[in-house]
Amino acid sequence: MRGGDIETSGLFSYVSCEARVPVGHPLRAIRAIVDEALEVLSPDFERMYSPIGRPSIPPEKLLRALLLQAFYTVRSERQLMEQLDYNLLFRWFVGLAMDAPIWDVTVFTKNRERLLAGDIAAQFLSAVMGQSRVKVLLSDEHFSVDGTLIEAWASMKSFKPKGGVEPDDSDDSGSPGAGQGVEPAPQGRNAERNFRGEKRSNATHASITDSDARLFKKARGQAARLCHMGHVLMENRNGLVVDAMLTHATGTAEREAALAMLERMDGRHRITLGADKAYDTAGFIAALRGIKVTPHVAQNNNGRRSAIDGRTTRHGGYAMSIRIRKKIEEIFGWAKTSGGMRKTRHRGHDRVGWNFTLTAAAYNLVRLPKLLAAA
Repeated sequence: MRGGDIETSGLFSYVSCEARVPVGHPLRAIRAIVDEALEVLSPDFERMYSPIGRPSIPPEKLLRALLLQAFYTVRSERQLMEQLDYNLLFRWFVGLAMDAPIWDVTVFTKNRERLLAGDIAAQFLSAVMGQSRVKVLLSDEHFSVDGTLIEAWASMKSFKPKGGVEPDDSDDSGSPGAGQGVEPAPQGRNAERNFRGEKRSNATHASITDSDARLFKKARGQAARLCHMGHVLMENRNGLVVDAMLTHATGTAEREAALAMLERMDGRHRITLGADKAYDTAGFIAALRGIKVTPHVAQNNNGRRSAIDGRTTRHGGYAMSIRIRKKIEEIFGWAKTSGGMRKTRHRGHDRVGWNFTLTAAAYNLVRLPKLLAAA
């Protein structure tokens, strides 16, 4: 018998969001890990807010919503609020009831700025990795490090001279287009711009949209882009992120960030560090050995002498570190596709770095349920 196409809209609903989410849904295991980490951060949240005044968006709900944005590749916070309005799974994960009103996107963004000022993203990553059931999955001896470029939310047309004086395209040389009746380029919000023959560098130019972005390229033959540089420290047992940071895009940023992340490791003993050929410099290798870190860095013998000699390469652990360190590309791949970090949605070093660290934590949360189940 065919059922009738009848809309049933009852006045009351007795079904909660909890009943709508399947028992075996992956977000249930992730929610348990997130709630335990947020419980650890509760004293920090308490210090960030005034004891009087109008209640804000709960920081726990705010952070859960931002994690959903990374899990499901939501492009903007405005779209995130739309999803929270009708997506029952999103409501359940954040902790909103069926009939709870959704926050205004402007209010949501302003409340996010408070978490940025408190550096909550880094503390949240540490709280997740510091859980007892997670610690057993981590290696405390073998690590890998690498960096990647994150395209800035800025156009190449915004990269202008620091003095504020644009080069004049017209001259008296008699060349075509120079004072010979050629119509000027159209002006407007997205006016045309010809960079041919103009020398631009970070020393003389800066982006007026994102002043922290730098013009950079990682290899010859690639186009230079305005970008930031994100760095990740990975443990080698299961390929989880133990630390993340953002720096300006420079030729030495990767090595400087690696030393900075090693310096802030708690209770560190002698460890190994895998890295690619970009880290094979005499100064960096000497700095690693000075802080009791065995450098398992890929040798760069392209027209030069490698700083890694037979004292390191003769051991079987060196070849294993060189092979396992490539797993760090999986982190960058997920962050740039699912996490939306290929081109950042934020401007400024602090905001982009905060979002990069939270995306690294989201990557760990995606992988942890399966690793915990297997363990």
